[in-house]
Amino acid sequence: MHRYVLAIDQGTTSTRAILFDRDLRVTAVAQQEFAQHYPRSGWVEHDAEDLWATAVATAREALARAGADATAVAAIGITNQRETTVVWDRATGKAIHPAIVWQDRRTAEACATLRAEGHEAAVTARTGLLVDPYFSATKLAWLLGHVDGARDAARAGRLAFGTVDSFLLWRLTGGRVHATDATNASRTMLWDIHRGAWSDELLGLFRVPAAVLPEVRDCAADFGVCEAGILGAALPVAGIAGDQQAAAIGQACLAPGMVKSTYGTGCFVLLNTGTEPVRSTKRLLTTVAYRLDDRTIYALEGSIFVAGAAVQWLRDGLGVLSSAEQSGTLATDADPHQDVILVPAFVGLGAPHWDADCRGALFGLTRATGPRELARAALESVCFQTHDLLEAMRADWRSSQATVLRVDGGMTASDWTMQRLSDLLDAPVDRPIVSETTALGAAYLAGLRVGFYPEPGDFARRWTLERRFTPAMTAPERARRHALWRDAVSRTLVR
Repeated sequence: MHRYVLAIDQGTTSTRAILFDRDLRVTAVAQQEFAQHYPRSGWVEHDAEDLWATAVATAREALARAGADATAVAAIGITNQRETTVVWDRATGKAIHPAIVWQDRRTAEACATLRAEGHEAAVTARTGLLVDPYFSATKLAWLLGHVDGARDAARAGRLAFGTVDSFLLWRLTGGRVHATDATNASRTMLWDIHRGAWSDELLGLFRVPAAVLPEVRDCAADFGVCEAGILGAALPVAGIAGDQQAAAIGQACLAPGMVKSTYGTGCFVLLNTGTEPVRSTKRLLTTVAYRLDDRTIYALEGSIFVAGAAVQWLRDGLGVLSSAEQSGTLATDADPHQDVILVPAFVGLGAPHWDADCRGALFGLTRATGPRELARAALESVCFQTHDLLEAMRADWRSSQATVLRVDGGMTASDWTMQRLSDLLDAPVDRPIVSETTALGAAYLAGLRVGFYPEPGDFARRWTLERRFTPAMTAPERARRHALWRDAVSRTLVR
């Protein structure tokens, strides 16, 4: 009898595999970090073999920790770092170049040229996205233009392109399935979110042969069968969603107006807008929240490139933290009379600024500034950026409804950070009991497809609050701190 659904959560710095039981509880977790490669300033790459190897290893480890074999698994769900671009040889399954990570900025100049030539309006009209190195299209174009023979091989049908989910799916199914889901497709800057199809016009603009593209399916769909030799049994792959959309599903943000924010390497805020895409006037993204039974639900999204990565910088770059978990404790003891502001634009700023060329800066340093103040500045930078996104979303959504933010991701374990987030947002922040919401979303999609989990309405009713944080900061202090942040950002922007 099937007892579990296996979620493979392939992230930016690590891969995790999690087994969920019928009651949506976590039974076993396995995690492995992998190397990040920075061949040049602004370039970020992964070895695609690391992504595959850690996916398999963590899946096997999770099964072992649960004392189960693969026959106990009803289905596999995949969630993944979005926009990261892989091109591989269909005959060998090997990537022709390291994966270009979503954070990579090597195509900033190409994007600037496209904007200068007036292409951004047409791109945005079809995809809901802005022309930015963040998305897959210019990464794919770069690979086809810089790897010897790649464009000709792509035209001849010898190469396959995909976001990480597609690459893992290809490997899991022994090369039998080249597919993705609508959420990942919507992040490529090649998918027409209104027609639900690849855009011939955009393929022409980026010189991408249609032969390299994956088939696009619902988030809960038949994605083929994992070969028995990989995990010990032939298992259906039945759910796929990009990590932020998977987190929104795991947070049960299934009704229009619901908002979630995920705090990992970056931070991503999604507002469910229902069956009609909302065109942003605040430089937010219009994207696919999920697609079930061929029915598309849309979202407004704001992307923060650096969230937890700011804390990692303090730990690994400056050495002022011994562990990421130490940041909240240090921030608690920071000098309240020092106004240190960090603008963590290490790879540019995302929404609503979209400045790929600006870089990080620290303001307000004094001789007395130390690790405590730096820790507070790093954590507050995430809160300030979240505030900017929610302010823009309220304007686009044109809703006076009070916002309750559902949060997830590693940073939410810090009570100090979540309280400061509530203080600076002037809004309640809800932290769920199940913190593994990204993996939960992928598991739910797979379980829904095979009948292991209930319909969405019942699933939403099972969402359970662990703690609500409510604002405690005075209005004048909140306004003062936001003014400091806005001034710091204005001094950092290039555009």
